[in-house]
Amino acid sequence: MRVVEIFQSKQGEGIWTGVRSTFVRTLGCNLRCSFCDTEYASWRCEEGEDLAVEEIVGRAVMSGNRHVVVTGGEPMLYAELIPLTEQLTERGHKITIETAGTVYLPVKCDLISISPKLSNSTPIGASESILRLHETNRNRIDVVRRLIADYSYQLKFVVDQPEDLLEVEEYLQNLGGFQNDRVLLMPMAIDVQTMRSKAEWIIAYAQPRGYRYCPRMQLEWYGNKRGT
Repeated sequence: MRVVEIFQSKQGEGIWTGVRSTFVRTLGCNLRCSFCDTEYASWRCEEGEDLAVEEIVGRAVMSGNRHVVVTGGEPMLYAELIPLTEQLTERGHKITIETAGTVYLPVKCDLISISPKLSNSTPIGASESILRLHETNRNRIDVVRRLIADYSYQLKFVVDQPEDLLEVEEYLQNLGGFQNDRVLLMPMAIDVQTMRSKAEWIIAYAQPRGYRYCPRMQLEWYGNKRGT
């Protein structure tokens, strides 16, 4: 697997917020989201190193953290994710996989954190080939259905404007079979001020429906910094 970075931090998003974790960030993504905050792990660089599964497992064990978060980029692009999660599970680790829900692999994990991409992710001013790549891949509701049927999950939607909530509802109606308390609404933000300014209307919408507001606590704790 080509890995951009392995670091220790606290989970800043979702139902395991605050849990001390080792993060394994893979390189490469099949989307080109307009709001991507990890372009260095997606398509704009050649960073990282090719690591054997055993090397990644060894570094995770040495960290002393029970929880391991595999993120990207899009980690589900790597078939090596299957033996990686199997070996981590055998060693007693709890695993979160962060994915856009566009690819299915029979991995071992305790939480699959799925972030389906709304139309607000479409890259502005991109070439026709990039637009086609993104729009073809971003809405794989068949994959998401399979993931939520097979794993403990959270559905994390990035919302920017109140009108995005209508698209979330349309998506959920098409999806079916989900638990309301596993739906997380997260503000599109890379700074604390922007995040807080969107919190009020997101919370007002989420609470009556049994959804969850999902802040990006790493912004509160560390700011918009790499390796957090």
